[in-house]
Amino acid sequence: MSVEVVTLSDPSSGGEVKIAVGYGFNCFQFRLEHDGRPFDVIWSEPEFEAGDKRASGSGIPLLFPYPGRCRGKRLSWRGREYHLEGDDGLGNAIHGFLLTRPWRVIEQESQRVVGQFQASRDEPRLLDCWPADFCVTATYQLAGHTLRSSFVVENPDDKPLPCGLGTHPYFALPLGGSDPESCRVQVPATRRWELVDMMPTGQLLALEQAEALHNGLVFREMTFDDVLSSLEFHDGWCRARIFDPQSGRNLVLEFDQNFRECVVYTPPHRQAVCIEPYTCVPNPVELEAAGVSSGLRVLEPGESFRAEVVMRVE
Repeated sequence: MSVEVVTLSDPSSGGEVKIAVGYGFNCFQFRLEHDGRPFDVIWSEPEFEAGDKRASGSGIPLLFPYPGRCRGKRLSWRGREYHLEGDDGLGNAIHGFLLTRPWRVIEQESQRVVGQFQASRDEPRLLDCWPADFCVTATYQLAGHTLRSSFVVENPDDKPLPCGLGTHPYFALPLGGSDPESCRVQVPATRRWELVDMMPTGQLLALEQAEALHNGLVFREMTFDDVLSSLEFHDGWCRARIFDPQSGRNLVLEFDQNFRECVVYTPPHRQAVCIEPYTCVPNPVELEAAGVSSGLRVLEPGESFRAEVVMRVE
């Protein structure tokens, strides 16, 4: 059974965006035209909108209140334990509560849509799974060859809200050419978090391929599932790029300074590369308890923050 889907379109560029409102507000299609021929910027499994595919494996899954893994399936926070969701195959919770659940559309135009999920309103049982109520509002706006997104995280509760936000885009390869392995990927990072069984130890290490990745690493030389750090920002934005030498197309991914880390992941199918801005390191609560600055945010009652991600094709 298909879930609710919203379509945005821009006749000036032939751009089309589809968002599975009923399945995590996942932007599972961003398609553009060049010389009358369509090409995909975002990769998804066929028929993702049916709602029976792996939610974290296509499109742009939205990860909250914990992006990435949390050790085991329990959170210990200020004297209480909470049961978490997701399974990474290693016995850990992963990627939070929002990526599989129906959201609400609160504003919609031909090129813009705003969706919202609030635990107490949309699934009250989640109040037993996390230390505080939360509200996430996501906006997607299509203009020409640019897809702009913004995310507002609010604490509507009377208790502190620990949280982290991540987006998990699958960028389609190639970008109109015929050889994904010849594409070049640029991410301006100099360090990576040491992982043991895919869990951060709290140690930051030098990124061995930092220079190559900064200049543009050929996809055939990439096998990543890493949390990168020490990102380079200019004018408040970090800019990653994917270049297809056959089509000459350049995808630019920009995200603001609310995002402290960036996961780079190469799926086994090799049809996409994931460049994932995170506001915190995976497993942040445990790291903070060990004295490691993880980027965990603790919003007091009534507090909020806003983060932005922009992708455009040149």
